[in-house]
Amino acid sequence: MSVIEARTSDIAELGQQLRVDAVRASARAGSGHPTSSMSAADLMAGLLAGHLHYDFEHPHLPGNDRLVFSKGHASPLLYAMLHAAGAIDEEHLLTYRRLGSDLEGHPTPRLPWVDVATGSLGQGLPIGVGMALGARLSGSPARIWVLCGDGEIAEGSMWEAFAAAADFGLGNLCAIVDVNRLGQTGPTRYEWDTAAYAAQIGGFGWHTIEIDGHDPGQIDLAYAEVENQDSPTVILAKTRKGRGVAAAEDKEGLHGKPLDEPEKAVVELGGVREARVRVNPPRSSEPRRSQPTRPIARPSFSVGSTAATRDGFGAALEALGDANPDVVVVDGEVADSTRTAAFKQAFPNRFFECYIAEQQMIGAAVGLQTQGWIPYASTFAAFLTRAHDFLRMAAIGGADVRVVGSHAGVSIGSDGPSQMGLEDLAMFRALWRSVVLYPCDANQCAHLTATMADLPGISYLRTTRAETPVIYRGDELFPVGGSRTLVGSAYDRAVIVAAGITVSESLSAAERLADEGIPVRVIDAYSVKPLDAPAIRQAAADTGRVLTVEDHWPVGGLGDAVLDAVAGQIPDVRFRKLAVRGMPGSAGPREQLAAAGIDAAAIVRATQRLVA
Repeated sequence: MSVIEARTSDIAELGQQLRVDAVRASARAGSGHPTSSMSAADLMAGLLAGHLHYDFEHPHLPGNDRLVFSKGHASPLLYAMLHAAGAIDEEHLLTYRRLGSDLEGHPTPRLPWVDVATGSLGQGLPIGVGMALGARLSGSPARIWVLCGDGEIAEGSMWEAFAAAADFGLGNLCAIVDVNRLGQTGPTRYEWDTAAYAAQIGGFGWHTIEIDGHDPGQIDLAYAEVENQDSPTVILAKTRKGRGVAAAEDKEGLHGKPLDEPEKAVVELGGVREARVRVNPPRSSEPRRSQPTRPIARPSFSVGSTAATRDGFGAALEALGDANPDVVVVDGEVADSTRTAAFKQAFPNRFFECYIAEQQMIGAAVGLQTQGWIPYASTFAAFLTRAHDFLRMAAIGGADVRVVGSHAGVSIGSDGPSQMGLEDLAMFRALWRSVVLYPCDANQCAHLTATMADLPGISYLRTTRAETPVIYRGDELFPVGGSRTLVGSAYDRAVIVAAGITVSESLSAAERLADEGIPVRVIDAYSVKPLDAPAIRQAAADTGRVLTVEDHWPVGGLGDAVLDAVAGQIPDVRFRKLAVRGMPGSAGPREQLAAAGIDAAAIVRATQRLVA
C-alpha cells in the first residue's frame, strides 16, 4: 500500500482513486451522485494531500481544520476521502446508502468527521461563516474549507454568506466552488464563466482565484495562496462533471445516477487503488480552554407589576452572558426590539450582527455551536419562517441552537399581519426533538432563557411585545415539560389551557366565570413541547371539558398539542379550540385580541357554551 504525501503527481493519482471509490460506492448502492463527485475529486485530492490540517483519530480537536460539503450530494467523494485517509475501510465504504449505515446519501454528524448535516443546497457556506467566527473567537488557527457547487450559487443564502464573511473579515474561510457547468436538469446560469462569478463574489470583498480544477499544479498553488489572505477566499475551479469517464464526462441527464457500466468506468480510471494519504496534523493540538462559569444572577420583576416577556429575555440573556463566557448571540438587526441590545453592549465581542439575513443568522448559530459555543439566535418570530430549512437541517444534524422569536401573535398590535408570528409554534413543534417554550410573564421568561443554555437540539422561546402581568416570583422554577395550574378546585366544570399572552386573559375569564357559578381550572402550559400531558389529561378527566386558547393560527400550535395529548386517552371529553382564525388587520393590542376571539370575554363565552 503506497502512501501519498502531496504535490502534483500524487494529487493526480489520488484524484483518480477518489473517483474510482465514488463510482464503486454508488454502483454498490444502486444510487448516488458519482458524476458530481468526479468533478471535484482533484480539488479534494489537493486539499487532503497537501493543505488540510486534521487529526482523523481526534476529529473534535479545536485546532483541526473543518471541511464542509455544502454540495452534500457529492457524499461519495467525502467517503472516498475518509477511505483514503484511513478513517474507514473498504467494507465500510461499500455500505454507502444501505440501511443502518452511517454513510448516508448526504452527510450527517453520525460520522465523527462530519460537523453538520448538509444536502439542502446553499447552507454549507453560511454555516462555514459561523464556524470561522467560532474558530476566531476561540483563538484557534483552524481554517474552514467549504466545498460548494456552482448550481447552489443561485441560492440567496449563499449571497448572505458572501456578504457576512466579508463584513466579518473572515480570512480563515475558503469557499471552493466546483464549477462543473451542469446542474440537475441542464446547464447552470453562468456555465464555465468563472469570471462572472469572480466579479460578483469579489464585489463583496472576497479574494478570488480562478483555476483549472483538474490541474494539480494550479490547485496546489491556489490552496497555498489562501494561506496568506486576510479576507475570505473563493477558489473558482472550472471542472467537468463525470471527469475521467468518456461516457459520463460533461454529459447531461446523469445527475444523481450511478454509472451504467461501473466496472468499465473503473478500468478507464486506472483501476482500484489502495493508497493512503498522510494528512497534515492540526496547527494546534491544544484542547479548547473551558471558560469558568458562575451561578447566574437572574433578574427579578415584582409580582403585580407589568413587563413584556421580551424584557425578561433581554435581562436574563445579559445575566447569562456574564455567568457563562461561552454564550454568544446572533441577531437579525432587531436587537433593540428583541432586547438582545443589552447583551451586545455588555459583550460586544460575543455578539454577531447578521443584519436582515435570517438564513445566515441561523447558519452562523449552527456553525458556532460546532466550535463549542452556546448560541442564541433572535429576531421577530414571523421572520424565522425564512430560515425554516436551516432549522430543519440543524435538527437533522443534531445541532444545539437556541432560537428566540419576539413580536409573536396578533397582540403586537397595529403593525399588521406581516409582522405577526402566527405560524411559529407549529413550525418549531414540527422539528425533530425540538423544545418549544412560551412564557407568560417576565420572571418565567427569565428562568426559561437560562434553562435553554443547557438544552440539546433546537429549542425555541416565544416572547411577547406587549406587557403582561407578573404573576410568578423571581425565584420560581419552570422545568421543561412542566405546567402550572393557576386556578383549580374539585368542582371545576372545565379546564382552560393557555400559554403566553392568553394566560392573563384566561385568569380574567376564570374570575368572571366564578362570579357566574362556573368554576374552571386554568393551566399555564408554558412548555408547549414537550407538553405536560399528565397534568392536562388529569384535568380533562376531572372536568370532561377542555378549552385551549392561543395567539396563533389554529393549526399546529398549543391547541393541537393539547388535542394530541387528550384524544383517545380520556373518553367523552368535549374539546374546543380558540385561536386566530381570521386574517388580522391593523388595530391596537386589545382590539386585536378581541377581534381574534381570544380575549377574556371570548374565553368566557366559549366556556359557557362548552359547559352548557
